[in-house]
Amino acid sequence: MIPRYTREQMGKIWEPSNRYRKWLDIELAVCEAWTERGVIPIESMDRIRSRANFDLHRIDEIEEITRHDVIAFTTSVAEFVGEDSRFIHRGLTSYDVVDTALSLLLKEAGQIIREDLINLLAALKDRAMEHRYTPMVGRSHGIHAEPTTFGLKLAIYYSEMSRNLTRWDAALETISVGKISGAVGTFAHLDPVMEETILAKLGLKPAPASDQVIQRDRHAAYFTTLALIASSLEKIAVEIRHLQRSEVSEVEEFFHTGQKGSSAMPHKRNPVLTENLSGLARVMRGHAVAAMENIPLWHERDISHSSVERIIAPDATILADFMLCRMISVVRNMRVFKDKMLANLMMSRGLIFSESILIKLVDHGLTREHAYSLVQRNAMKAWEKGEEFKKVLLEDPVILEHLTVEQLESAFDIDHALRWTDSIFERVFS
Repeated sequence: MIPRYTREQMGKIWEPSNRYRKWLDIELAVCEAWTERGVIPIESMDRIRSRANFDLHRIDEIEEITRHDVIAFTTSVAEFVGEDSRFIHRGLTSYDVVDTALSLLLKEAGQIIREDLINLLAALKDRAMEHRYTPMVGRSHGIHAEPTTFGLKLAIYYSEMSRNLTRWDAALETISVGKISGAVGTFAHLDPVMEETILAKLGLKPAPASDQVIQRDRHAAYFTTLALIASSLEKIAVEIRHLQRSEVSEVEEFFHTGQKGSSAMPHKRNPVLTENLSGLARVMRGHAVAAMENIPLWHERDISHSSVERIIAPDATILADFMLCRMISVVRNMRVFKDKMLANLMMSRGLIFSESILIKLVDHGLTREHAYSLVQRNAMKAWEKGEEFKKVLLEDPVILEHLTVEQLESAFDIDHALRWTDSIFERVFS
């Protein structure tokens, strides 16, 4: 499934026209509330509703003079509305509008990111099911460890991304609040019931308490969750990059017709997409740090957070959308070389079954220390001489004192090593 949204659509969320439209929606919702209270005459509200608009160029012109974006905006709206504009912005401070609108924008962007996460989960699940029984060697410290399957590797990524989806839903819930509570959050010129009514119309809940702003721990939760998602994407990207190394050659990014890998070496097929994702994850983590730095503000609010958010809000959401869509494409289109996975699995000449031998010796009465010493001695001999591990074991009379040939043979059963694959899949995908 191709993601429905593109980063161009995400970008449109952060265009000035959409931001000002959100501001106007908030101002109109406040006017409606005042009309319900009998403060604004119904005929005035009708005129405000029909005439309210703004002009982007005019806002810029006014801001050149006022050096205040919200005043520039309300002045432009007033030029459309006329005399009834005296009711607009009644009882509000600028950040009643700006912060509530930011929540609306982050929520709107967040829904796109949520859909991307669902699409990535679908891609990971499809490929995991495809390679559920594709054997490969598992590695720890980059060294061959024990058998696994490529499907199990992908199932782990699916499970992690599922947790990210849960975190993201929580982050969206945390950010889906507004404030219509006045200059320092005391409702000096309106009241909490009005705030609840206004925000309900906008699809938000009121912050239980606010000062001049919505508290920035909410925003930090949003951006740190994006950083966690980006780090999980990098985790997948790093694995693909390693598996594409010439010495491994188990997985490869799709290489397009006409694509070039190097200006000097025509043979190169580089993992450029996943390398790009690794780099972008670093940027995203930087945005999370900036968001956390925004939490401590002076008293009821200073403006130090504003310049930061004008950068990180559009950048982080657009970046997350881009990264998720790129990873969806990588997962869907990556080439998996089953034969090379199997060849690499056999490269250690059976050493990956050393734990099976260890356990059998312990089960036959040896102490773990003695059994470990026997198995390690034979493993090192097999490694250094380049011989089959099983052959070396069969030539060791001490081993044969404790294990029969049949018992030793059974320790090299890959199907036995992977017998719980279906159970793990049931846990992950149920």
